[in-house]
Order: sequence, then C-alpha cells, then structure tokens
Amino acid sequence: MKSSADILAVLEYMEREKGINRNDMINTIANAIRTAAMKSINDTQDIRVEINPKTGQLHAWMVMEVVDSVSDIQSEIHISKAREIDPTLQVGDIFEKEIDPSYLGRIAAQSARQAIVGGIRHFEKEKIYESYRSRVGDIVTCSVRRHDSGNIYVELDSNEAVMPYKERIPGEEYISGDKIRCLLLKIDQTPHGPELVVSRANSKFVRRLLEIEIAEIADGTVEIMSMAREPGYRTKIAVLSKDPKVDAVGACVGTRGVRVRSIVKELGGEKVDVIRYTDSPEEFLKEAIHPATPRNISVNDDDRQIYFEVSNDDLAIAIGKRGLNAKLTSKLMNWKLDIRKLNDGKSSSISEKISQAAKGLNHVPGIDDEMAKRLVSAGFVSVEVFDDVGVDDLLNSGFSEEEACFVLEKIKQFELSNQ
Repeated sequence: MKSSADILAVLEYMEREKGINRNDMINTIANAIRTAAMKSINDTQDIRVEINPKTGQLHAWMVMEVVDSVSDIQSEIHISKAREIDPTLQVGDIFEKEIDPSYLGRIAAQSARQAIVGGIRHFEKEKIYESYRSRVGDIVTCSVRRHDSGNIYVELDSNEAVMPYKERIPGEEYISGDKIRCLLLKIDQTPHGPELVVSRANSKFVRRLLEIEIAEIADGTVEIMSMAREPGYRTKIAVLSKDPKVDAVGACVGTRGVRVRSIVKELGGEKVDVIRYTDSPEEFLKEAIHPATPRNISVNDDDRQIYFEVSNDDLAIAIGKRGLNAKLTSKLMNWKLDIRKLNDGKSSSISEKISQAAKGLNHVPGIDDEMAKRLVSAGFVSVEVFDDVGVDDLLNSGFSEEEACFVLEKIKQFELSNQ
C-alpha cells in the first residue's frame, strides 16, 4: 500500500504540474483503494477510506451493521460486542472499526495503484476538455509531429491534436517541426478520451483570420454577410459596412491589397475575393461573378433561382475551372444559378469562333496566332481564365511542359504590365 509520503507526493505533483484539484484526486485514490480492498478481502466487507489532504496519511475502517444475531462476521457485529466500544449504539446502527491500512494487503495495493493511474489519466483528459472547450473556434499555433494515414498529428500546448485529411488544404505539405496556424475546430469525445481536432480547410478558419487581420471586422464596423470556400482554390467573401463613411471592400483589401495579401499568404496562395454585399440579387450577382458580365438577368424569388446569360468570352470565366466559380457564387448568394451562353443572333463556324477568341490572346506578347488558336481550342479562351490555370492543366490539354511554362510566364508578364 502506498505510504503517506507517497500519496502526498502524488497529490502535490498532480496539483502543481497537472492542475488537478487535490480534493478530487483524494476522492479518486480513496475510492480506488476501497474498491480494490473490498475485492481482495471479501465482497461483503464494506470499508471506508480517508486520506488527510495535508499529510497524505491514510486511515481505513471496517464498516459493520450492529445486530442482535450475527449471520456474516464480515459485515455484522453483535450489539453486546459493539457496546463494549460505544455504549450508545443500537441495533441497526453502523459500527466502524479502524484497521491498519497494511491489513488491506498487497493485492489491494496493486489494484489500487492501477486504479489511481486510471484516475489520473481521467483527470488529465478532463483537464484537456475543460482547458480547450472555450477555445473552440479560435486560431491556434501548432507544431507538426507526424503523419498517419493522411492525417497530420500536431502538438498544441504540449497536447496532441489531429488534422484529419479532409481538414487539410489540398496541395499543402507539412514537415515534422513545421509551425502552422489552424482553427481549433472541435473536441471529439472518444473511448480514449477527448481528442482535439484542428482544421485549415474549414471556412471558419478564413473568417477568424479576417477578424484578426482586419480591425473593422473585429470591432463590428464591417460585417461578413456570407462566405463560400473551396480550400486551396478560392474563397469568396461578401461584406457590408455599418458605417457609411467606411468602404467595406477597401477596409478588407487594405492599401495596395496588403491586408488581403497577408491572408492569401497564410492560405498558401489561395485566392480571396472580397465582394460588396447588397440585398438586390441582380446587383449581388454582378459583384459576385465579376469579371464576367451577366446579361438578361431573370430572378425567380419562389425557387431562389437566377437565370442569366454571358457572352461566349465570359462563359469560361463565369463557370470557372471545374465549375468552381459558379459553385462558389451560388453558395455565396444562396441562390441557384442557371448560366446560359448569350445568343447574339450571329452565326459563325467553329473555326471562325476560335479565330475570334484567339484575337484576345494575340494581345499577349510572345503568343502567336497558332499558339493562341491551340489554347482557345483547349478551352483557354481569354487571359482571365489563366487566373486558376497551372502547368498540369496545360499538360492535360496536350501542351508540352516547355510550352506550358512558356505560356504561363507570358501571361504573367502581360498581367503585371497591365496592373
């Protein structure tokens, strides 16, 4: 059985290093010793255990019922014998006889130690839950520990947290020891205790970054009305100013884009579009789908559906890579979009349409007519489309790696020269 010095050392350590309340720990240890002792001695024998919180001294008593006819010597004591110690006792009263803790035996001591370890783990896990439940939804800084089955395990204030595969930003790679900022998404209760779950892919991560970086959002002057995010690709944010003197979009973008640029950097280059919110679906659509220009807009309020047309040049922009621009716009507005190509009444052959579209790319120095036509035939119909195009996209469309790098470099130079 643990000595008083051992118990006191455990209590002081857990209180000092783990922040576990001493009385809670005493109750756990006492109950563990009592349960283990009862199992090792006799299931019918009731025992009471107390531990002095200041000295760690352990006391134990056999708890027995006072009776006039004993049928179980482990749990009952005859009234005549009980009155030799306490003359005031009556039949039916409880009699407690103090015993030497060493009487509880080695088996009880071993079982008690196991129960104490389990109790300590329980308190540590509860401490984790209590420490972090108020921080759910906050940005935290973690250190990457290891990879396992696509999940990333990180260290958060000396505790382990997990970033599941679906909560990672696609394309991001993490090396052991890397410091990364994440959203503390939730605390899952598992059979092994509470598990901290962090995320970089959740939309709330971007929202919290905005609140940290942009004072006008933090103080409520500018309100985020809606958000739509495709992690690693693009985030669209609709904002509204409560102060007519404050430009909501300007406040978020910052001078020369410095504010939004810091968020883009944190997101590993993910594009962030800040859009002015309006109650008018037509005006909101124009803001959200820019630089494409919607025409012939028709609004169905009952079905929350908007029909509109775009020019042939704008069609690829409005829809976006893998349809993501249209998807994000729809989610941002909370309206279904029905996008159609504008029927301008003109008739032309496919080759004529390709040649017409190629003229736009011919403005890019270095891209000749033949290359422009190949790009248009592959679906890259304008300079704006290249906002979301990488080398792999061009490789998949039949271009060589050398051609892909050449085209992207020329487009980049053209965009920089026109800023």
